[in-house]
Amino acid sequence: MVRRGRFAPSPTGKLHFGSMVSAAASYLDARAASGEWLVRMEDVDTPRCISGAADQILRTLEGFGLHWDGPVVYQSRRTELYRAALDRLIAEGKAYGCGCSRVPGRYPGTCRGGAAAPRAWRVLTAGSDVEEDVGDFVVLRADGLFAYQLAVVVDDALQGITDVVRGGDLLDSTPRQIWLQRLLGYPTPRYLHTPVAVNAEGQKLSKQTLAPAVDPGQWRTVLPDALRFLGQPVPETDSLTRFWSQAVANWDPEGMPSAAR
Repeated sequence: MVRRGRFAPSPTGKLHFGSMVSAAASYLDARAASGEWLVRMEDVDTPRCISGAADQILRTLEGFGLHWDGPVVYQSRRTELYRAALDRLIAEGKAYGCGCSRVPGRYPGTCRGGAAAPRAWRVLTAGSDVEEDVGDFVVLRADGLFAYQLAVVVDDALQGITDVVRGGDLLDSTPRQIWLQRLLGYPTPRYLHTPVAVNAEGQKLSKQTLAPAVDPGQWRTVLPDALRFLGQPVPETDSLTRFWSQAVANWDPEGMPSAAR
C-alpha cells in the first residue's frame, strides 16, 4: 500500500512558522516512507478565507522546495461530497437536526429527540468517549457551511490519506474524526501531532496573533529552525535539494518533544 500524507492549510493568511513546521513534518514523514505528499486547501469556512491567500501559500511552499503530488484539492469545491456523507448519516439515524443556539462546552443532547426548527445538524455520539468529552458535535453549521470535522474526514478518506501529521492544537479533533470515520465506514489513518509553535506570550502562532510570514529567501534560517523545533538533526548544506534529501533520510518522529504525542 502506498503511504500518503497531506498538508492542509486554511487560506486565511500567509504561511507562518507554525504552518511551516506542520508542512515540513508532514512532508518528511511521507517522503521518508517513500510515499506521496498531497496539498489540500481547507477553505470550507469561506468567510474566513482571504482572496489570493491560497496561491500565496502554494508559491511559498514551492519556494521552500516543498513539491506536492497531484492536483491541489479545494474543500470549497467539494460540498456535494460532504452533503452526500451527511445525508448518509441522517438516513442511518446517526445525525439529527438541532435547534439550539451556540452551546459552550459539552453538548448535553438537548435535541436528540427532534427539533421543530433545526438550525444545524449534529452527529450522534451515544456510547462513545466523544460523548463524554464534547457530546454530539456539529457537522453542518447554522450558517449552512459544513463543519471542519466532517469535511476533513471525507477528504482524507476519498484522497486515500494513510498518515495525518499536523499540529498538536488539533489533537482534540482527532477523537471526533475517528468517530466519524467509524460511522461512515472509513479507514482510520495513523495520526502524529507535532509541537505547537507559540509567540513570546505563549499564544499559538496564527493570523489572529499577528504571526509574521515566512520568507523562502530565508530558507537557510527558517528550515533549520523548523527541524530543531521538531527535534530533528539539521543538514549542513547550502543546497535546498540536498537539505531536504538529508532531512528525509534522517527523519525520526520519535525525536519530537514528548509533548507532541
